[in-house]
Amino acid sequence: MSDDSQQPIVIKRIKKGGDRHGGVWKIAYADFVTAMMAFFLLMWLLGSTTKGDLKGIADYFATPLKVALRGGSGSGDSSSVIQGGGEDLTRLHGQHKRGEIESPKKTINLQALKAELERKEKEKLQDLKRKIEKAIEANPGLVPFRNQLLLDITPEGLRIQIVDEKNRPMFDLSSAELKPYMRDILREIGKVLNEVDNRISLSGYTDATPFVGGDRGMGNWELSANRANASRRELIAGGMAESKVLRVVGGASTVLFDKQDPFNPINRRISIVVLNKRTEQAILNDGREPEEGVEPVVAEAAGAR
Repeated sequence: MSDDSQQPIVIKRIKKGGDRHGGVWKIAYADFVTAMMAFFLLMWLLGSTTKGDLKGIADYFATPLKVALRGGSGSGDSSSVIQGGGEDLTRLHGQHKRGEIESPKKTINLQALKAELERKEKEKLQDLKRKIEKAIEANPGLVPFRNQLLLDITPEGLRIQIVDEKNRPMFDLSSAELKPYMRDILREIGKVLNEVDNRISLSGYTDATPFVGGDRGMGNWELSANRANASRRELIAGGMAESKVLRVVGGASTVLFDKQDPFNPINRRISIVVLNKRTEQAILNDGREPEEGVEPVVAEAAGAR
């Protein structure tokens, strides 16, 4: 046997191609893209969130239980009217009666707030007064009667009084039938009154002259009430909403315009009061306090001077 026959046979196998790491790089790349997307999303949220909300989030992660229980400025209330938290609301009762409510940030003075609202309402009624005066001046048919129109601001609101003159009565004698010029005045006023939300009170008054038809059970009380109601109908005919009328009363000769002369024709008048909110609430609550902690309102008679 030759030496060549004793030589071992070696078989070499060569691997061709293939990826040393398989698909692991794809998973790592996907994780990187996801992390970048989350990063940019976080940057966007931080840029669009208010400072108060950011502080609330930071406080929550610092002391989550405290913020959850107490709330306040650390709970992201920058856009909230009522702060979060568990304040004992029964403690506010005594503060409300004293005219102020204390919050964690500031003290709200209810009396000052009420005074500011009343000031703004008075300015609105002053504007209404000027509009009515301009409307009368702009109507040539009503200009001759402007001296019979008396406008002033009272504790109840804007008072518009239409008074009689000796040669220019508003109604037929001993009647609730309106004169033509009186109809025009009331309808012109009715148009302007719809420009405000305030409701109105109507009162009729007579002088001290006894009513001619008194023997038939009629008197100055009935006459003044009928005239006030007739005026209400003309205001509505002029365009005023019927729901704006809160009260229609007859006062006879109890409240005189000219106290020195009870028989003066000027005592015969119609009084229209554009009520401020305080007087309106007093009427709706029959003179009682509309809510606890608010001082009662003492309203003067519509025709008192």
